[in-house]
Amino acid sequence: MGRITQAVAKLCKDANYYLGEDVIEAFNNAYEQELSLTGKEIIEQLIKNADIARAEDVPMCQDTGFAVVFVELGQDVHIVGGSLEDAINEGVRQGYTEGYLRKSIVGHPLERVNTGDNTPAVIHLKLVPGDQLKITVAPKGGGSENMSAIKMLKPAEGVDGVKKFVLDTVKEAGPNPCPPIIVGVGIGGTFEKAALLAKEALLRPVGVPSHKPEIAELEKELLKKVNNLGIGPQGLGGRITALAVHVNIYPAHIASLPVAVNINCHASRHKEVIL
Repeated sequence: MGRITQAVAKLCKDANYYLGEDVIEAFNNAYEQELSLTGKEIIEQLIKNADIARAEDVPMCQDTGFAVVFVELGQDVHIVGGSLEDAINEGVRQGYTEGYLRKSIVGHPLERVNTGDNTPAVIHLKLVPGDQLKITVAPKGGGSENMSAIKMLKPAEGVDGVKKFVLDTVKEAGPNPCPPIIVGVGIGGTFEKAALLAKEALLRPVGVPSHKPEIAELEKELLKKVNNLGIGPQGLGGRITALAVHVNIYPAHIASLPVAVNINCHASRHKEVIL
């Protein structure tokens, strides 16, 4: 259990300090494509901010997020010495304390008393073949999470209904999620499955298209439409409102067409380890 705790603690710090190369590359591409001088200056500041965070081991954003943890547990792995959930939460506790990361979690959603150590984490566990344990920590800021949405469309609304909902959600979010954003979209499944699909879509390297050709085409079209909204970097106008749109799909009931949109701010943070 100590090994799991240590790994999670390190992932919490690394995810908040070191922005992925995929995001940095997306920033550089966005800088070249942005037509607004203000937008270019903002993107330049985001790149500089990421560089400072990496060089000085400090958080790239003051909102160091809810600790969202994705676990892929191999069927042949036998965990001993205690609870996996407890080990993960202890890792979050240690990582957020040692790393001087902001503690943003309240223990009761209505009474609003801070837990003081950013626990508990939100843990998504998936059983997979093999003898390895993969842990991904994806800190999720409140500003972007608050702008996310889900809707149960009628099947007859089809792909046009999906597009409209995604665009309406991004338009309503405006500057609040700190654009340029990454838009995760989940289509299909049940109410909760669609939301999880959308969040999982944010783990994909920025700009890497879906392996399904028709979904890759939908991602491309949605990105163009989102960027045509003119919201721009930090909501101050421009061409680049989003760095990417990632869509995940799942089979659906004949009577249902769930669609979820999970927005991530420009600080698309996640780190993983295989034990």
